[in-house]
Amino acid sequence: MRRGGSARASETRSGWLFVSPVIIVLGLFLVAPIVIAFWVSVSDWNGRGSPLSSGVSFVGADNYRQLLTEDSLTRSDFATSLRNNFYYVLIVVPIQTVLALALALLLNQRRLKGLSFFRTSYYFPSVTSSVAIASVFLFLFAGGGSVNALLGIFGIDGPQWFADPRGVLHIMLGWVGIGGGADGAGPAALTSRDFLGLTWWDWLSGPSVAMLTIIALVIWVSAGGYMLLFLAGLQNISADVYEAASIDGASRWRTMRSITIPLLRPTLFTVLTLGLIGTWQVFDQVYIMSKGNPGKTTLTPAFLSYDQSINNGQWGSGTAMSFVLFAIIIVFTAIQSLILRDRDSSTRGFFGRLRSQPVGAPPQHPTSTTGPTT
Repeated sequence: MRRGGSARASETRSGWLFVSPVIIVLGLFLVAPIVIAFWVSVSDWNGRGSPLSSGVSFVGADNYRQLLTEDSLTRSDFATSLRNNFYYVLIVVPIQTVLALALALLLNQRRLKGLSFFRTSYYFPSVTSSVAIASVFLFLFAGGGSVNALLGIFGIDGPQWFADPRGVLHIMLGWVGIGGGADGAGPAALTSRDFLGLTWWDWLSGPSVAMLTIIALVIWVSAGGYMLLFLAGLQNISADVYEAASIDGASRWRTMRSITIPLLRPTLFTVLTLGLIGTWQVFDQVYIMSKGNPGKTTLTPAFLSYDQSINNGQWGSGTAMSFVLFAIIIVFTAIQSLILRDRDSSTRGFFGRLRSQPVGAPPQHPTSTTGPTT
């Protein structure tokens, strides 16, 4: 027993010795920065010197109250950024997911010629510099750019994309006589009430015309990367399953609904999770293409956090925005996990699902001994 205990202790020491480099690296470059950032969010650090120096004072939740409860320009800007990002997520995540799945289904057909070429072509924007792509889109959507020239062929006078702050929902409501006055004011029932310093009429503005250009860019760039995830999931589905469905007389739509989509559930969960995280953290496209303009209609929480910290020197407020954004991402990911969870694994947490099921692997059904029903 003494010899066995000594062997286990030696194995434990060896294990910790082998993983210690990873623990040290993660601690220095992941855990420590998060802890320091949280300290900055509850302190009055002004960006000078070390945030851990004795001259930095603890202010508690003052920075968070300034964002969420106090009537200030900072709270109004933060609410505006949340509104802009909400519409951005609402449009980008579903469209890029559906487009990526459609491309994967198309390129999963073995009879299609030039599969390698098309897969590379669709994936290429995902690995291209975002600065270069954003610069190209700036030229395409300029006042005299190719997009407006194409619209002119059909007799449509294209807008000044990057100078138009109007929300698309406000524009459509103006067509039916709701709002759209000279001052852009909406119904009194919506303009007399506010949330986080922003009226409900402003919350219902929809994405601005300028934000639509950024949305178009992101969908075009990201769909190819998620296409590869769906393609890996499709190739992990056995051909015998589809053969059994064909023998049972299942149509293409029934096969898609009853076989393909359920077996792609883990991949779909991964794609939606990555999409939510990426869209709530959008920064580089906004920084390059608009810097939050026009009229703060392309402002996002990630860019506002950067601007508040780096340009305005309000590091506590800017860091507090980052942690509020982190909480929003966690909440949306948890809700998505509850919606997409399997019936036979309803007790799993979403972190457990993410750990236990590899990307593209079909869900496990231990009690199932027959083929899928159609």
